[in-house]
Amino acid sequence: MRRPSTFRRMLRRAAVPAAVLTVLAFFGGYAVLGPNGVLAYGDYKRQLVKRERDYQALDRRRQVWKNRVALLNPDHANPDMVDEMVRKELNVAHPDEVIVPLDGK
Repeated sequence: MRRPSTFRRMLRRAAVPAAVLTVLAFFGGYAVLGPNGVLAYGDYKRQLVKRERDYQALDRRRQVWKNRVALLNPDHANPDMVDEMVRKELNVAHPDEVIVPLDGK
């Protein structure tokens, strides 16, 4: 029987550690460069800041609309608000007329 060469024996012995190193390198690279990796953390922080600003703007708009709805309550509707909305909806406001919005306080 023929004895395997030294080179083949060395390749066989190095195959398992090489495979393990390849798998570790893959997962390590993915942990650093992947979409949820360490380098993506800064992007997530920027997105969070932007979304918080958007949320605050939407919350301010929601407060304005909440105030307008409260002024249109059928039990005690604000006459100025009703007049403003009727003129706007029926298109009867004159071009030189100025409608002053109420701040609701």
